[in-house]
Amino acid sequence: MKVLMFGWEFPPVSTGGLGTACYGLTKGLCLNGAKITFVLPKFTSENAEYVRIIIADKVLSTMNVIGINSALVPYVSSSGYQQMLQQKVSYGGKTADAQLYGWDLFEEVNRFAQKAKLIAANEDFDVIHCHDWMTFLAGIEAKKASGKKLVVQVHATEFDRTGGHGVNQYVYDIERSGMHFADRIIAVSGFTKNMIVQHYGISPDKVDVVYNAVERTNYMPNTFKISKSDKVVLFLGRVTLQKGPEYFLYAAKKVLQHNKNVKFIMAGNGDMLHKMIELAAHLGIADKVLFTGGVKGNQVDDLYKSADLYVMPSVSEPFGITPLESLRNGTPAIISKTSGVSEILKHALKVDFWDIDELANKILSVLNYRVLHETLSTHGVMEIEKYTWDRSAKEVLNVYQRCF
Repeated sequence: MKVLMFGWEFPPVSTGGLGTACYGLTKGLCLNGAKITFVLPKFTSENAEYVRIIIADKVLSTMNVIGINSALVPYVSSSGYQQMLQQKVSYGGKTADAQLYGWDLFEEVNRFAQKAKLIAANEDFDVIHCHDWMTFLAGIEAKKASGKKLVVQVHATEFDRTGGHGVNQYVYDIERSGMHFADRIIAVSGFTKNMIVQHYGISPDKVDVVYNAVERTNYMPNTFKISKSDKVVLFLGRVTLQKGPEYFLYAAKKVLQHNKNVKFIMAGNGDMLHKMIELAAHLGIADKVLFTGGVKGNQVDDLYKSADLYVMPSVSEPFGITPLESLRNGTPAIISKTSGVSEILKHALKVDFWDIDELANKILSVLNYRVLHETLSTHGVMEIEKYTWDRSAKEVLNVYQRCF
Protein backbone atom coordinates (compact mmCIF):
# COMPACT_ATOMS: atom_id res chain seq x y z
CA MET A 1 0.00 0.00 0.00
CA LYS A 2 1.39 3.38 -1.05
CA VAL A 3 0.26 6.22 1.17
CA LEU A 4 0.42 9.98 0.60
CA MET A 5 0.29 11.32 4.16
CA PHE A 6 -0.11 14.94 5.26
CA GLY A 7 0.83 16.09 8.77
CA TRP A 8 2.02 19.29 10.39
CA GLU A 9 4.63 18.04 12.83
CA PHE A 10 7.08 15.17 12.79
CA PRO A 11 10.15 14.51 14.98
CA PRO A 12 12.62 16.05 15.50
CA VAL A 13 10.36 19.12 14.95
CA SER A 14 7.71 18.01 17.42
CA THR A 15 6.05 19.80 20.32
CA GLY A 16 3.07 17.62 21.18
CA GLY A 17 1.32 14.29 21.00
CA LEU A 18 0.59 14.51 17.27
CA GLY A 19 4.28 14.33 16.39
CA THR A 20 4.71 11.32 18.68
CA ALA A 21 1.68 9.60 17.14
CA CYS A 22 2.75 10.30 13.54
CA TYR A 23 6.23 8.93 14.20
CA GLY A 24 4.98 5.76 15.88
CA LEU A 25 2.26 5.12 13.32
CA THR A 26 4.48 5.65 10.27
CA LYS A 27 7.10 3.29 11.70
CA GLY A 28 4.40 0.68 12.28
CA LEU A 29 3.06 1.11 8.74
CA CYS A 30 6.53 0.80 7.22
CA LEU A 31 7.18 -2.39 9.19
CA ASN A 32 3.93 -3.76 7.78
CA GLY A 33 4.96 -3.14 4.17
CA ALA A 34 3.47 0.29 3.49
CA LYS A 35 5.38 2.85 1.46
CA ILE A 36 4.76 6.36 2.75
CA THR A 37 5.31 9.79 1.29
CA PHE A 38 4.94 12.10 4.30
CA VAL A 39 4.32 15.77 3.55
CA LEU A 40 4.67 18.47 6.20
CA PRO A 41 5.30 22.23 6.41
CA LYS A 42 8.95 23.26 6.53
CA PHE A 43 9.67 26.92 7.21
CA THR A 44 12.69 27.82 5.03
CA SER A 45 14.32 30.82 3.42
CA GLU A 46 14.45 29.14 0.01
CA ASN A 47 12.01 29.82 -2.78
CA ALA A 48 11.53 26.15 -3.65
CA GLU A 49 7.91 25.05 -3.44
CA TYR A 50 8.90 21.84 -1.73
CA VAL A 51 12.02 19.86 -0.89
CA ARG A 52 12.73 16.23 -0.09
CA ILE A 53 14.02 15.55 3.39
CA ILE A 54 16.24 12.69 4.55
CA ILE A 55 15.09 10.88 7.69
CA ALA A 56 17.98 9.04 9.36
CA ASP A 57 16.02 6.02 10.58
CA LYS A 58 16.57 2.52 9.16
CA VAL A 59 13.04 1.46 10.05
CA LEU A 60 11.68 4.33 7.94
CA SER A 61 13.70 3.30 4.88
CA THR A 62 10.49 3.01 2.81
CA MET A 63 9.35 6.48 3.86
CA ASN A 64 9.86 9.54 1.71
CA VAL A 65 9.51 12.91 3.46
CA ILE A 66 8.62 16.09 1.56
CA GLY A 67 8.75 19.50 3.18
CA ILE A 68 6.46 22.14 1.68
CA ASN A 69 7.91 25.62 2.05
CA SER A 70 5.30 26.86 4.52
CA ALA A 71 5.13 28.94 7.69
CA LEU A 72 2.73 26.55 9.44
CA VAL A 73 4.14 25.36 12.75
CA PRO A 74 2.73 23.05 15.44
CA TYR A 75 -0.02 24.41 17.71
CA VAL A 76 0.24 27.95 16.38
CA SER A 77 -2.71 30.30 16.95
CA SER A 78 -3.88 33.01 14.55
CA SER A 79 -2.20 35.75 16.59
CA GLY A 80 0.89 33.61 17.17
CA TYR A 81 1.24 33.00 13.44
CA GLN A 82 1.17 36.70 12.62
CA GLN A 83 3.61 37.52 15.40
CA MET A 84 5.98 34.85 14.09
CA LEU A 85 5.92 36.29 10.59
CA GLN A 86 6.47 39.82 11.86
CA GLN A 87 9.56 38.65 13.71
CA LYS A 88 10.64 36.62 10.65
CA VAL A 89 11.30 33.54 12.73
CA SER A 90 12.40 30.38 10.95
CA TYR A 91 13.97 27.00 11.65
CA GLY A 92 17.66 26.26 11.45
CA GLY A 93 18.77 29.80 12.20
CA LYS A 94 17.59 31.07 8.81
CA THR A 95 15.40 34.11 8.28
CA ALA A 96 12.51 33.93 5.83
CA ASP A 97 10.79 36.68 3.88
CA ALA A 98 7.36 37.01 5.51
CA GLN A 99 5.88 38.24 2.21
CA LEU A 100 6.35 34.78 0.70
CA TYR A 101 3.69 33.33 3.02
CA GLY A 102 0.01 33.75 3.79
CA TRP A 103 -0.74 36.95 5.70
CA ASP A 104 -2.74 35.02 8.28
CA LEU A 105 -2.96 31.44 9.53
CA PHE A 106 -5.96 30.50 7.41
CA GLU A 107 -4.54 31.91 4.21
CA GLU A 108 -1.41 29.85 4.87
CA VAL A 109 -3.50 26.70 5.39
CA ASN A 110 -5.05 27.33 1.97
CA ARG A 111 -1.62 27.98 0.46
CA PHE A 112 -0.38 24.68 1.92
CA ALA A 113 -3.36 22.95 0.30
CA GLN A 114 -2.53 24.35 -3.12
CA LYS A 115 1.05 23.08 -2.84
CA ALA A 116 -0.34 19.69 -1.80
CA LYS A 117 -2.28 19.58 -5.07
CA LEU A 118 0.99 19.84 -7.03
CA ILE A 119 2.54 17.01 -5.05
CA ALA A 120 -0.51 14.78 -5.49
CA ALA A 121 -0.32 15.28 -9.26
CA ASN A 122 3.28 14.03 -9.36
CA GLU A 123 3.53 11.29 -6.70
CA ASP A 124 2.61 7.61 -7.00
CA PHE A 125 0.20 6.51 -4.25
CA ASP A 126 -2.95 4.50 -3.53
CA VAL A 127 -4.57 6.41 -0.68
CA ILE A 128 -4.34 9.83 1.03
CA HIS A 129 -4.09 10.08 4.84
CA CYS A 130 -4.42 13.44 6.65
CA HIS A 131 -3.82 14.32 10.30
CA ASP A 132 -6.05 17.02 11.85
CA TRP A 133 -7.52 20.25 10.55
CA MET A 134 -4.44 22.04 9.21
CA THR A 135 -4.03 19.32 6.56
CA PHE A 136 -7.67 18.58 5.74
CA LEU A 137 -7.82 21.13 2.91
CA ALA A 138 -4.58 19.63 1.56
CA GLY A 139 -6.25 16.22 1.58
CA ILE A 140 -9.31 17.56 -0.23
CA GLU A 141 -7.17 19.16 -2.94
CA ALA A 142 -5.02 16.02 -3.26
CA LYS A 143 -8.16 13.90 -3.71
CA LYS A 144 -9.52 16.27 -6.35
CA ALA A 145 -6.21 16.22 -8.23
CA SER A 146 -5.69 12.46 -8.10
CA GLY A 147 -9.10 10.87 -7.70
CA LYS A 148 -7.66 8.67 -4.92
CA LYS A 149 -9.42 7.76 -1.67
CA LEU A 150 -9.07 10.06 1.32
CA VAL A 151 -8.75 9.02 4.98
CA VAL A 152 -8.69 11.74 7.64
CA GLN A 153 -7.48 11.01 11.15
CA VAL A 154 -8.87 13.13 13.98
CA HIS A 155 -6.46 13.52 16.91
CA ALA A 156 -8.37 16.49 18.37
CA THR A 157 -11.34 18.62 17.40
CA GLU A 158 -11.90 22.33 17.87
CA PHE A 159 -14.24 21.42 20.73
CA ASP A 160 -11.33 19.69 22.52
CA ARG A 161 -8.90 22.54 22.00
CA THR A 162 -11.31 25.20 23.25
CA GLY A 163 -13.13 23.19 25.89
CA GLY A 164 -16.30 23.86 23.91
CA HIS A 165 -16.08 27.62 24.50
CA GLY A 166 -15.15 30.09 21.78
CA VAL A 167 -15.01 27.56 18.94
CA ASN A 168 -13.33 29.08 15.88
CA GLN A 169 -15.91 28.85 13.11
CA TYR A 170 -13.28 28.76 10.35
CA VAL A 171 -11.45 25.83 11.95
CA TYR A 172 -14.74 24.04 12.58
CA ASP A 173 -15.79 24.51 8.94
CA ILE A 174 -12.50 23.05 7.71
CA GLU A 175 -12.83 20.08 10.06
CA ARG A 176 -16.41 19.45 8.95
CA SER A 177 -15.54 19.75 5.25
CA GLY A 178 -12.63 17.35 5.59
CA MET A 179 -14.72 14.78 7.44
CA HIS A 180 -17.57 14.92 4.92
CA PHE A 181 -15.23 14.84 1.91
CA ALA A 182 -13.26 11.88 3.30
CA ASP A 183 -14.03 8.27 2.40
CA ARG A 184 -13.20 7.08 5.92
CA ILE A 185 -12.47 8.79 9.25
CA ILE A 186 -10.11 7.48 11.93
CA ALA A 187 -10.83 8.58 15.49
CA VAL A 188 -8.22 8.00 18.19
CA SER A 189 -10.88 6.91 20.72
CA GLY A 190 -14.57 6.25 21.21
CA PHE A 191 -14.64 9.61 23.02
CA THR A 192 -13.49 11.32 19.82
CA LYS A 193 -15.82 9.27 17.62
CA ASN A 194 -18.78 10.44 19.70
CA MET A 195 -17.56 14.04 19.36
CA ILE A 196 -17.38 13.66 15.57
CA VAL A 197 -20.84 12.14 15.30
CA GLN A 198 -22.43 14.62 17.70
CA HIS A 199 -20.90 17.89 16.46
CA TYR A 200 -20.04 17.29 12.79
CA GLY A 201 -23.05 15.40 11.44
CA ILE A 202 -21.09 12.29 10.51
CA SER A 203 -22.60 8.80 10.37
CA PRO A 204 -20.99 6.51 12.98
CA ASP A 205 -20.59 3.87 10.25
CA LYS A 206 -18.03 6.11 8.55
CA VAL A 207 -15.78 6.37 11.63
CA ASP A 208 -13.23 3.75 12.73
CA VAL A 209 -11.60 3.88 16.17
CA VAL A 210 -7.86 3.17 16.22
CA TYR A 211 -6.23 3.73 19.59
CA ASN A 212 -2.78 5.25 19.89
CA ALA A 213 0.11 3.34 21.40
CA VAL A 214 3.44 3.92 23.08
CA GLU A 215 6.90 3.60 21.55
CA ARG A 216 9.08 0.94 23.11
CA THR A 217 12.54 2.19 24.06
CA ASN A 218 15.84 0.74 25.18
CA TYR A 219 16.75 3.98 26.91
CA MET A 220 17.41 3.60 30.62
CA PRO A 221 16.22 6.80 32.31
CA ASN A 222 18.41 8.47 34.88
CA THR A 223 17.37 7.43 38.37
CA PHE A 224 18.04 10.86 39.85
CA LYS A 225 15.63 12.18 42.46
CA ILE A 226 14.46 15.76 42.30
CA SER A 227 13.93 15.58 46.05
CA LYS A 228 15.54 13.06 48.39
CA SER A 229 12.92 13.53 51.08
CA ASP A 230 9.74 14.64 49.29
CA LYS A 231 7.37 12.77 47.01
CA VAL A 232 7.10 14.14 43.47
CA VAL A 233 3.90 14.57 41.44
CA LEU A 234 4.24 15.36 37.73
CA PHE A 235 2.15 17.19 35.12
CA LEU A 236 3.65 16.87 31.63
CA GLY A 237 2.02 18.34 28.54
CA ARG A 238 1.13 21.56 26.78
CA VAL A 239 0.10 24.14 29.35
CA THR A 240 -3.19 25.02 27.69
CA LEU A 241 -6.88 25.11 28.59
CA GLN A 242 -7.42 21.65 27.08
CA LYS A 243 -4.93 20.01 29.46
CA GLY A 244 -6.43 21.42 32.70
CA PRO A 245 -3.22 22.70 34.34
CA GLU A 246 -5.12 24.90 36.81
CA TYR A 247 -6.87 21.85 38.29
CA PHE A 248 -3.46 20.30 38.90
CA LEU A 249 -2.39 23.34 40.93
CA TYR A 250 -5.67 23.62 42.86
CA ALA A 251 -5.35 19.94 43.81
CA ALA A 252 -1.69 20.52 44.75
CA LYS A 253 -2.79 23.19 47.22
CA LYS A 254 -5.16 20.71 48.90
CA VAL A 255 -2.55 17.93 48.97
CA LEU A 256 -0.04 20.22 50.68
CA GLN A 257 -2.57 21.01 53.39
CA HIS A 258 -2.34 17.34 54.42
CA ASN A 259 1.26 16.54 53.46
CA LYS A 260 3.90 19.24 53.16
CA ASN A 261 6.53 16.78 51.95
CA VAL A 262 5.35 16.78 48.32
CA LYS A 263 6.76 18.65 45.34
CA PHE A 264 4.89 19.26 42.11
CA ILE A 265 6.40 19.58 38.63
CA MET A 266 4.66 21.26 35.70
CA ALA A 267 6.62 20.35 32.57
CA GLY A 268 5.72 21.91 29.25
CA ASN A 269 5.07 25.16 27.43
CA GLY A 270 1.83 26.78 26.38
CA ASP A 271 -0.26 29.92 26.36
CA MET A 272 -1.27 29.44 30.02
CA LEU A 273 2.24 28.96 31.41
CA HIS A 274 2.69 32.48 32.82
CA LYS A 275 -0.83 32.39 34.21
CA MET A 276 -0.02 29.12 36.00
CA ILE A 277 3.17 30.56 37.50
CA GLU A 278 1.09 33.45 38.83
CA LEU A 279 -1.58 31.03 40.13
CA ALA A 280 1.01 29.01 42.05
CA ALA A 281 2.18 32.23 43.71
CA HIS A 282 -1.39 33.29 44.44
CA LEU A 283 -2.12 29.93 46.09
CA GLY A 284 1.00 30.25 48.24
CA ILE A 285 2.64 27.10 46.85
CA ALA A 286 5.26 28.62 44.54
CA ASP A 287 8.06 27.08 46.60
CA LYS A 288 6.51 23.64 46.08
CA VAL A 289 6.01 23.85 42.30
CA LEU A 290 8.76 23.55 39.69
CA PHE A 291 8.05 24.85 36.18
CA THR A 292 10.52 23.24 33.75
CA GLY A 293 9.34 24.68 30.45
CA GLY A 294 9.47 22.43 27.40
CA VAL A 295 11.16 19.05 27.62
CA LYS A 296 12.08 16.66 24.83
CA GLY A 297 13.91 13.46 24.01
CA ASN A 298 15.32 11.51 26.93
CA GLN A 299 14.37 14.31 29.32
CA VAL A 300 10.77 13.10 29.12
CA ASP A 301 11.56 9.58 30.37
CA ASP A 302 13.88 11.03 32.99
CA LEU A 303 11.03 13.12 34.38
CA TYR A 304 8.60 10.22 34.48
CA LYS A 305 11.15 8.06 36.24
CA SER A 306 11.96 10.72 38.81
CA ALA A 307 8.29 11.19 39.73
CA ASP A 308 6.24 9.10 42.14
CA LEU A 309 3.00 9.85 40.32
CA TYR A 310 1.83 11.31 37.01
CA VAL A 311 -1.42 13.32 36.75
CA MET A 312 -3.32 14.15 33.54
CA PRO A 313 -6.33 16.34 34.49
CA SER A 314 -7.39 17.12 30.91
CA VAL A 315 -10.64 18.94 30.26
CA SER A 316 -11.05 17.17 26.92
CA GLU A 317 -8.41 14.67 25.80
CA PRO A 318 -9.13 12.77 22.56
CA PHE A 319 -6.60 10.12 23.58
CA GLY A 320 -3.59 11.04 25.74
CA ILE A 321 -0.32 9.19 25.10
CA THR A 322 1.41 10.58 28.19
CA PRO A 323 -0.15 8.10 30.70
CA LEU A 324 1.19 5.26 28.54
CA GLU A 325 4.63 6.88 28.58
CA SER A 326 4.41 7.24 32.35
CA LEU A 327 3.47 3.60 32.85
CA ARG A 328 6.26 2.59 30.47
CA ASN A 329 8.59 4.02 33.10
CA GLY A 330 6.81 2.31 35.99
CA THR A 331 5.18 5.51 37.26
CA PRO A 332 1.46 5.17 38.11
CA ALA A 333 -1.02 7.61 36.63
CA ILE A 334 -4.20 9.47 37.54
CA ILE A 335 -6.18 10.41 34.44
CA SER A 336 -9.23 12.44 33.53
CA LYS A 337 -12.45 10.58 32.77
CA THR A 338 -12.86 12.87 29.76
CA SER A 339 -9.98 11.22 27.91
CA GLY A 340 -9.74 8.54 25.27
CA VAL A 341 -7.02 6.67 27.11
CA SER A 342 -9.42 6.12 30.02
CA GLU A 343 -11.30 3.71 27.73
CA ILE A 344 -8.38 1.29 27.60
CA LEU A 345 -6.51 1.72 30.90
CA LYS A 346 -7.87 -0.24 33.83
CA HIS A 347 -4.85 0.16 36.11
CA ALA A 348 -4.95 3.94 36.36
CA LEU A 349 -7.05 5.97 38.77
CA LYS A 350 -9.72 8.10 37.05
CA VAL A 351 -11.26 11.39 38.14
CA ASP A 352 -13.51 14.15 36.87
CA PHE A 353 -11.06 16.92 35.96
CA TRP A 354 -13.09 19.54 37.85
CA ASP A 355 -13.29 17.53 41.11
CA ILE A 356 -10.13 18.83 42.78
CA ASP A 357 -11.12 17.29 46.13
CA GLU A 358 -11.27 13.81 44.61
CA LEU A 359 -8.08 14.44 42.64
CA ALA A 360 -6.26 15.50 45.83
CA ASN A 361 -7.60 12.45 47.71
CA LYS A 362 -6.35 10.08 45.03
CA ILE A 363 -2.95 11.78 44.86
CA LEU A 364 -2.59 11.36 48.60
CA SER A 365 -3.73 7.73 48.43
CA VAL A 366 -1.11 6.78 45.82
CA LEU A 367 1.65 8.63 47.69
CA ASN A 368 0.72 7.28 51.14
CA TYR A 369 -0.16 3.65 50.41
CA ARG A 370 2.78 1.75 49.04
CA VAL A 371 0.71 -1.31 48.07
CA LEU A 372 -1.60 0.83 45.92
CA HIS A 373 1.37 2.53 44.28
CA GLU A 374 3.07 -0.78 43.50
CA THR A 375 -0.13 -2.39 42.21
CA LEU A 376 -0.86 0.46 39.81
CA SER A 377 2.74 0.48 38.63
CA THR A 378 3.19 -3.28 38.16
CA HIS A 379 -0.14 -3.98 36.50
CA GLY A 380 0.00 -0.77 34.47
CA VAL A 381 3.32 -1.81 32.91
CA MET A 382 1.83 -5.18 31.94
CA GLU A 383 -1.37 -3.60 30.63
CA ILE A 384 0.28 -1.29 28.11
CA GLU A 385 2.28 -4.13 26.51
CA LYS A 386 -0.52 -4.82 24.03
CA TYR A 387 -0.79 -1.22 22.84
CA THR A 388 1.92 -1.17 20.20
CA TRP A 389 2.23 0.90 17.05
CA ASP A 390 2.41 -2.35 15.09
CA ARG A 391 -1.11 -3.12 16.29
CA SER A 392 -2.34 0.38 15.47
CA ALA A 393 -0.72 0.27 12.02
CA LYS A 394 -2.46 -3.00 11.11
CA GLU A 395 -5.80 -1.48 12.09
CA VAL A 396 -5.07 1.59 9.94
CA LEU A 397 -4.22 -0.66 6.98
CA ASN A 398 -7.61 -2.30 7.44
CA VAL A 399 -9.21 1.14 7.32
CA TYR A 400 -7.46 1.82 4.02
CA GLN A 401 -8.87 -1.42 2.61
CA ARG A 402 -12.40 -0.39 3.59
CA CYS A 403 -12.12 2.54 1.20
CA PHE A 404 -12.00 0.29 -1.85
